[in-house]
Parts: sequence; C-alpha cells; structure tokens
Amino acid sequence: MRELFATFLICLAIVLVLCVIQARKSRKPIGGSVALLLCAFIPPIIGNAIIIASGHKTLSTVGCYIYFLGMDLLMYGFIRFTINYCSIDWPSLAVKILVYLLLIIDVIQYAFNPIFGQAFETEGLIVDGFPYFRVVPQIGQFYHRVVCYGIFIVVIIIFTVLSIKSPKIYRERYSVMMISMIICGLWQTVYIFSRTPIDRSMIGFAVFGILAYYFSIIYRPMRLLDRMLAGIASELPEALYFFDMEGRCIWVNDKGKKLIDITDKELDKTINRLTNLLGELDMETDEWGMHKVLGSGEDVRYYSLEKRSVSMDDEEVVGTFISIRDNTEEQKSLRQELFNANHDELTGLYTREFLYKSVERKLKQNPDVPYIVGYVDVKNFKVVNDIFGNSFGDYAIQKIGELVDSLVPKGELTGRLAGDTFGFAMPKTAFDQEATMDKLSEFVVKQGKIEHRIMIHIGIYEVTEKGLDVSVMFDRAHLALSMAGDEFQSGIVYYDDRMRDRVLWEQMISTQLSKAIADKQIIPYLQPQVDATGHTVGAEALVRWNHPEHGVLSPSKFIPIIEKNGMIIEVDRYMWRSACEIISKWEKEGIDLFISVNISPRDFYFMDVKDEIVSLVKEFGIDPKKLRLEITETVMMTNEDSRLKILNDLRNEGFIVEMDDFGSGYSSLNLLKDIPVDVLKIDMVFLGKTVDNEKAIKIVQNIIHMSKDLGIVSLIEGVETKEHFDILLEMGCMLYQGYYFAKPLPLEEFEAFAKQN
Repeated sequence: MRELFATFLICLAIVLVLCVIQARKSRKPIGGSVALLLCAFIPPIIGNAIIIASGHKTLSTVGCYIYFLGMDLLMYGFIRFTINYCSIDWPSLAVKILVYLLLIIDVIQYAFNPIFGQAFETEGLIVDGFPYFRVVPQIGQFYHRVVCYGIFIVVIIIFTVLSIKSPKIYRERYSVMMISMIICGLWQTVYIFSRTPIDRSMIGFAVFGILAYYFSIIYRPMRLLDRMLAGIASELPEALYFFDMEGRCIWVNDKGKKLIDITDKELDKTINRLTNLLGELDMETDEWGMHKVLGSGEDVRYYSLEKRSVSMDDEEVVGTFISIRDNTEEQKSLRQELFNANHDELTGLYTREFLYKSVERKLKQNPDVPYIVGYVDVKNFKVVNDIFGNSFGDYAIQKIGELVDSLVPKGELTGRLAGDTFGFAMPKTAFDQEATMDKLSEFVVKQGKIEHRIMIHIGIYEVTEKGLDVSVMFDRAHLALSMAGDEFQSGIVYYDDRMRDRVLWEQMISTQLSKAIADKQIIPYLQPQVDATGHTVGAEALVRWNHPEHGVLSPSKFIPIIEKNGMIIEVDRYMWRSACEIISKWEKEGIDLFISVNISPRDFYFMDVKDEIVSLVKEFGIDPKKLRLEITETVMMTNEDSRLKILNDLRNEGFIVEMDDFGSGYSSLNLLKDIPVDVLKIDMVFLGKTVDNEKAIKIVQNIIHMSKDLGIVSLIEGVETKEHFDILLEMGCMLYQGYYFAKPLPLEEFEAFAKQN
C-alpha cells in the first residue's frame, strides 16, 4: 500500500509538471505565477513520497527537508499567485520585505538543522506493519508552521473576502479555490495533529494546484470540479461517508457503497447499514477512532474506523466524515508472521524460545500448582535420515511432534527445542506415566510402504524451584536422559540431585585437570610385572590423581570423564613423559626394568603418536625397549591401515608393542593375525567370572600356546591368587601382573618392592 500511495503522489507531481508546461505556454499574464505555484507544489509532494516509500531514516529525513523547504517555496508561490490572480497589490513595501524575510529566515534555520537540530528530528514507527519515520518537531518547526500557516490564512482571507464581495459571475472562481484551500488546511492540520508520517493532505494541495491551473488558465464549470474530487476520493483505499450538520449522509465513494451494498439513491440508509455491519456507532461525537473485528476463522475481517469533522475558518463544524479501512490482509499477514515467529515451521509446536517464555509465564500464573517439564529425545534419529531420506525424516519429526502434543493435556505447553528434541510442561498430577509409556512403546512411523519404529526417551524434572531459569529446568530434564539405560527401548527417567552432583563432579574434574598436571597432582603408580620365577622385570604405569581435597583418586573417578571430553590426551602425554623420566633415572642407577604405558584410541585422533613418543625417548636418551606401548584392540576399530603403519614404524624404532585386555572385549583372531604386537596381555576375566572353570582354563591355555606359536610373549593380568599363578605357570605363561604380587605402588614403594624381588 505504501508503494501505491507513493506512486500516486508521483503521478500527481507528474500531472503538476504537465500543468506547469501548459501554463508556461499560456499567453495569459498570470501564466508565470501559475507555473511558479504549480512548481512549488512539486517538492512537498516528492518529499512526502520519499518519506512514505523509503522506510529508511536517512532517506526519510531527506524527504522531510525537501517537504519543508518546498512548503516555504509553496508559500512564496501562493503569495505571487494570489496577488496576480486576485489583482491586488502589497499594502506596503515593508510588509512585502517582512514576509519574504520571514521565509528566508525559515530556509536558513532549516539549513542549520543538521548541525543544531533546532527544527526537527525523525523517529521510527510501524504503521500497518511497515516502518515509517515521522517528524518530532522542535522550536524551529513551530516557527515554520507559524510562518506558513500565517501566510496561508492571509491568502484564504483574501479569497474569502473576494468570494463575498465579487459579482456572482466571478464568485465561483474565488469560492471554489477558497473552499479547496480550507480543505487542504484542515487536512494538513489533521495530519500534523495525528502525528502520522503520511501527509495525505498533499493530495488536497495537488488538487488545489490543478484547480489553480484550471481556473486560471482554462476555467471549467463547478460540476466538473465535483467529479474530480469525487474521483480522487474514490481512488483512496478507505471507504468514505460524508455527513452534513444534521447527520444526513450526503456522499459516499465507490468503496463505501460496495462495503454496505448501497446506491446513490439509498444514502438515507447509510447509518442503518453501517450499524448492521459494524454495530452501534457514536454519531454524536465529532471525532473518534476505533477498530472492529467481524466474523471468525477464515471469514474474519478487520476494520479501522475514523470519524473526523470538517470545520470552517471560524472553527464552526459544518460536517463530518467517516473513513473505514479494511485491514484484513495486513492483520492476517501480521498474525501469520507472529505465529511463524513463535511456532516451529515443521511441527507447528512452539519454538524453544517461545516455549521457555510460555513456561515461565505459566509457572508465575500458577504458583501453587506442582509442575513438571519434560525433555524428549529421539534415539539415533540420524539413522532415519540416512536410511530413509530427509523427506521421511521430516515426516517422522511431524509425527513425533504430534505424539509429544498428545502426551500433554489441552491448554498445556509443548515445543520443538532443536532438531529431534522436544519439550513440554504440565501439572505434575496431569502426567500419566503408564499411558505415556504405552504410547512410546507402540510408536511407529508409517508412510506408504515405509514403516519404522522410533525409540524415544523422556527426561522429567519436577519443578521444585520455580524461580529457577526455565532453560536450567530443561537442562536438568535433559540431564536425566544420561541415566536412560537401554538405547534400544523407550523410557522415562526422572532427574534427581545425584545427577546434579555427578555433573558438578565432571565439571570439577574438567576444570581442574590442567592445573593438576601442572602441579604434579597427577602421578604414575607402578604395578609390578614378574616372570615365571617371581622376579620383577618391569611395571605398568597406572595414573592416579592426588587431589588436595579428595585425596588419591582412582582412575575410575576421572578417566571416563576425560575420555569423554577428550582431555585424556593431556594425561597420556604427561604419563609418557613421567615414564621416560623414571626410566632415565633407573638407567643412570643401573636398574634394568621397563615400564608399559597406555595409548588411548583418542591419542591417534589428536596427536602424532609416533612423533610424540620418539621425541620423548630421544629427549631423555633412553632405550626404546624400556618404554613399552600398550594399545587396546579398539585402537584398530577405525583407520586400520593407518594405525598398522604407525605401530610398525614404532616397532622399527625399537619399541615393544603390547595388546592390552585381550579376551575382555571383541577380540578377533583376524586382528591378531595382522596387528604387529610383541606382547599379548590376557585378562584373567576368563578364570575369575565363569560358571565353567574348566572351559575357561582351556581357553586361556590355548591362547598362551597360540601366542608362543606366533612368537608373541604372553602376559596374564589380574592374577589375584596363588591357585591362579600355579595354573598359569603350568600352562607356560611368561609374564604375570596382579594383586597376588602387588597392587599399583608409588615410585618409591615400587623400587623397594623390586629390590626385594
């Protein structure tokens, strides 16, 4: 609509330009004054068109300058035109100089406005969903209005006097222009006091310019002017109804007739038709504004109503008019935009931000009602997209959204948090866990021939602290999902403080680890490895954390955490360096022992393992055979060729490679065939946890024999009893490690143990 109105103004300016050309061509003496007046109308119109069309502060401000300076030019044009048209002269030279001086001062003060801001500023606002900038008047603007209104009123007075005193044959040419100027002045006044950015009175001024050209150059009968004004009014977007002082409808434009289905012969029924359509209207009050909403659903209509009075120069009300604007499309568009901003496009549920705000508001409105919030997570949803495609994935998300919405009573809150996660909030008493589990366990997405069962876990947080930030509530519900046991079965898990404590513990471990390494709180413990005679031949370096508050922490307290967050590589690097320092010390003291260190699968992702270890051995000048490298079979689960090359390179550098925990994971004979290892560490889990001890012994015995045949040294770890040791010794095992010989020991205690054995 803004573009249409601006275009309309430009068209009016073009019409005025054409009139200027014709006026200049005219041989009448007044032609020059008419051309000047018409030229003076163009800058305010262009300025207003810029203000309407731009929606940008700088352009709107430029439009304002063009508009206001154009009004000064217009006042000058009015003076010139009035003197020539009415065949009058200045009362005196002093009056003439004063008037022109006032206009010049106004132009100058606008020139200084960008520096001092004494005339006006612009401020933004939204009208019918579009950005505009309107004028914020300062003292200079009031001066401008006083000057312009003063000149304009004097001109109106001159035309009024001539309308009264002139012979009847000339009265029409003065009275029509006088009335047009009054309408323009009133229209301009309504614009100023309405504080809108759109000066529709420019239409009136343009019409007046056309009338000035018409009566000065062409002069046509009054009836044609009526048709022109009616035509312009009919083109306006509003339905217009004009009433006289007695409240009788005297004119309706085409849009008004169509709105209430009325003809020119039925104008006396206008008020009744308006009342039937819009309800009771206040016809006694001269001015008001209101909004009406009619119908509902798809048939809803939105109307903006205004009633304005028309006054003569002495402020006597001579009539009123009602304008009705149909804002339905704009309102529907605005409401759709608002809906889109607050609802997920795919599922129609609330967005995360709007869900959080709604939950916060709901909790404040119901302070005594116990609430729960739920975090809904779809397990392995990426597989759905990978296998069935994104189209089915989007369909599945929609169906999951419908499922989540069905879990919540009507009027409660659901939303899509992100991707394949959803959230909800409801009174605790309304949550039916059994019915929810039934829905989760039976949930299957079907589309055509595709049918897929989707596993869903729900974390529940009971809102015990209503002052807590809503995002934290959902974080706690999400945290509960970490306790969901079965990845392949839907389930519901409730948050409790143990989870929070675990998170706090993980945060403490993560934040303090780097400092712990720097302060040497991370220390290696050495568990002896002995030969068949019981003599100590080496040790495995096992990490411990000597925490200043919590004492010595076993690996189970922090290793899983740092493996998850990737900080394990810092600990491994530190343990390798510590082992090299100890071996270097032993070599200087003549102690012939080795140390086995662990290499985590993550180390291969985040560092150059070979370069790191070789550099350490060279730095400390130790025999590579003394630093044995333990890997688990999981190292070879990915990038097998790359890992094989690294291990072969390390063996070529002189290192001994051990496979740790053989037999406790997913051991593969094919893997054992290909992997370059020197020592096979066999887990005593075979003998410690089985109902068929004889079968377990045979398995271990065959592994030992197989390792001998392959030229691989066998080392049994986890030996805890003499019975185990005797059995393994009889099988021909070469090396042993376990609590039967010694638990992991600090360096000093290990050295003492080694000397005794």
